[in-house]
Amino acid sequence: MAVIVQVRKGETIDKALRRLKKRLDREGVIREAREKQYFEKPCAKRRRKKKMAKFANYLRLKNENM
Repeated sequence: MAVIVQVRKGETIDKALRRLKKRLDREGVIREAREKQYFEKPCAKRRRKKKMAKFANYLRLKNENM
């Protein structure tokens, strides 16, 4: 997957890098690379996903009650 950010006329390299980082973050490229950096056992993956779902459900219920 190629992510291209063209430098606009008069734009500094710092701003172009910032736009690139935002685009990579939105598309989840960095998160995916970090996840694949180390092997995760299938049971650990299921446990992590279940824990994330439980926490998301907790937040949803908390926001509904307010």
